[in-house]
Amino acid sequence: MTVKIAPSILSADFAKLGEEVRAIDQAGADYIHVDVMDGHFVPNLTIGPDVVKAIRPHTTKPLDVHLMIAPVDDFIPKFAEAGADILTIHAEAGPHLHRSLQLIKSCGIKAGVSLCPATHESALDYVMDAVDLILVMSVNPGFGGQAFIPSQLDKIRNIRAKIGATPRPIELQVDGGVKASNAADVIAAGADVLVAGSAVFTGNPANYMKNIEALRG
Repeated sequence: MTVKIAPSILSADFAKLGEEVRAIDQAGADYIHVDVMDGHFVPNLTIGPDVVKAIRPHTTKPLDVHLMIAPVDDFIPKFAEAGADILTIHAEAGPHLHRSLQLIKSCGIKAGVSLCPATHESALDYVMDAVDLILVMSVNPGFGGQAFIPSQLDKIRNIRAKIGATPRPIELQVDGGVKASNAADVIAAGADVLVAGSAVFTGNPANYMKNIEALRG
């Protein structure tokens, strides 16, 4: 199966975000990855539901929205209404992970769980029946442009085994420091979806297709 590529618009030119979303759509992106940061759960502040709503008309590809915010529950319906197709929340962001996942599913969209680098994959043990996507953070969340943490390859392999033991079609996504030089290792470890920011948005839009294909290997 060909790996999916989810360019992170965190690395796009925010002055022309609609154009950038259209450009990566036309360049072959499978998902449009939207990083939402609150300045509390992670040390950065990015965008809210209104930006998701604004970019929704610019693509028919799934909007893959990663909520790096805490508390998260109050924002789940807002991002769903704004046009998110997948909402991924952090296992570390609140005390009631299963309840939060149920809330996402009640909005009629796909639910994902993300794990920070220091979080053990056992955090997933009792929510495997509630998730459609698992996101392994291969950098500490908060900023783009960080280097991939090699220890996360073992976590990816372990989670791939967990998914293999279930009958459900759960996607395994990896985000952080993914580039053409390490994408093959990440895919070999079991990733279905690669999130990449600077590796895609390097050069002008004419380069985006080449950048995306380089990640597919």
